[in-house]
Amino acid sequence: MRAAVVTGFDQPLMVREVPAPTPGDNQILVRVEASGLCHTDIHAARGDWPVKPNPPFIPGHEAVGVVEGTGDGTSGLQRGDRVAVPWLGYACGICEFCVGGWETLCEEQLNTGYAIDGGHAEFLVADARYVVKVPDGVDPAEAAPLTCAGVTTYKAVKVGGVRPGDRVAIFGIGGLGHLAQQYAQIFGGETIAVDVTEEKLALARDLGAAHTVNAAGTDPVAAIQELGGADVAVVLAASPRVLEQAHASLRRGGRLVLVSLPKDNAMALPIFETVLKGITVIGSIVGTRKDLAEVFRLHAAGRTRVLFETRKLDEINGAIDDVLASRVPARLVLIP
Repeated sequence: MRAAVVTGFDQPLMVREVPAPTPGDNQILVRVEASGLCHTDIHAARGDWPVKPNPPFIPGHEAVGVVEGTGDGTSGLQRGDRVAVPWLGYACGICEFCVGGWETLCEEQLNTGYAIDGGHAEFLVADARYVVKVPDGVDPAEAAPLTCAGVTTYKAVKVGGVRPGDRVAIFGIGGLGHLAQQYAQIFGGETIAVDVTEEKLALARDLGAAHTVNAAGTDPVAAIQELGGADVAVVLAASPRVLEQAHASLRRGGRLVLVSLPKDNAMALPIFETVLKGITVIGSIVGTRKDLAEVFRLHAAGRTRVLFETRKLDEINGAIDDVLASRVPARLVLIP
């Protein structure tokens, strides 16, 4: 099969022929139809994070495809089912987090496209217990971004406790941000979209943003505070400065939801303001299988729109360059 392989952190990905995988116990073989390109794939390919994957490996954790085969011990899935293979590729199933509905905090977890070969390929194997069925009628290329960008931002809005009437500032409108904005609005929030490109702010307005702020020429803290401050700020831009602006934009009792992972792994947190204003800082990791099923139900019901462009798998290195240069309005989806 053809796959995009990371051979070294200082090398471009190699699209080449590799042996097709075979499903083992509790695993399924998936023929990939679409695989979203997440910024995490780029971090993985470049070894940016403290815990690094081990080359050679195949990135990609927004894979959607059709079950082509099953190993021993699988149940509930059969050939022909369309499934999504998310970031959480495996968890132990027995720790306090797994049994408490927070398998994404399991210390034994293995992640797709990082510790397990992922979806930027024609086929992959996945643990049948951690895939999620895609509803009938949902296009694979639309479902792919929902598998990470969707469920990650949906979870962020949930843990941020967004309530009807809350002002919700979304810092970074793009592959994740345009979905975060829609989920905040579904929860009843009045959204404020913050970005540095007018094209993305136009997208935010088209999706129903009540306010937009172009941070390239306007101080977002002053603009949001002039509105009365944000009740919730969801940060999707991987910049310490943006994290700090989001904190400063909050009103008293506000909640700062951290999603992005800056390479520097640090931000300045003003303790006096945090304590005296009663601000809550929340770290939000990708959602669970249940969260992803909810994301798919919302989309199948017509409650969300996914903005995406497709590229051929062979174009993955150019696609990465376009993501890093912010030349795409939303999500890129690779088609094997």
